[in-house]
Amino acid sequence: MTSKAQPPKDRRVLRTRRTLRDALVQLILQRGWEQISVLDICERADVGRSTFYTHFADKEELLLSGFDDLRAALRKQHPPAGPAGTAPLAFAGTMIEHASENLRLFRALVGKRSGHAVQKRFRALILDLVSEDLAALHLPGRPALGPVHFLTGAFIELLSWWLDTRTMLTHSDLEQLFHDLSAPVLATLSLTTTTR
Repeated sequence: MTSKAQPPKDRRVLRTRRTLRDALVQLILQRGWEQISVLDICERADVGRSTFYTHFADKEELLLSGFDDLRAALRKQHPPAGPAGTAPLAFAGTMIEHASENLRLFRALVGKRSGHAVQKRFRALILDLVSEDLAALHLPGRPALGPVHFLTGAFIELLSWWLDTRTMLTHSDLEQLFHDLSAPVLATLSLTTTTR
């Protein structure tokens, strides 16, 4: 799904898009993804449907714009890993911290109330980040699709467990746990690709 317009520069446009996104988030927290319509979002944001459709094709595109912004912010702070660059999977700490600061929202997004579309998009976001990091390591051999999916699933499951159980782990502890559990996978991947 593609956005209708290039990323806007006009403050009014940015404000309208932010208002619509905030309305969507409030409604997801209140009702869950499946129970929300475009009309509900417009009413909550106090804008007309024509204004909504000027910016977004549907509620999925509105949601995707939020994930796109999150992805851009994560990549700005943590470029893909590389031999002389950032450590692999460095985005995890910032994502966990963001989840901690927005606990209710993340519970709604990755929990039962989010709906399949939201969970699928969040998974795609993490999959892209992990894939870019592993590709940036310039390991010889074929792309490591198995490890990419494995690490993506591990991160999402750890984050979900942490959000759902209210464990006493801090976001730093969870980040360290993810990196400790990921290290053998990264080491195995490095050994596997260099022996081919």
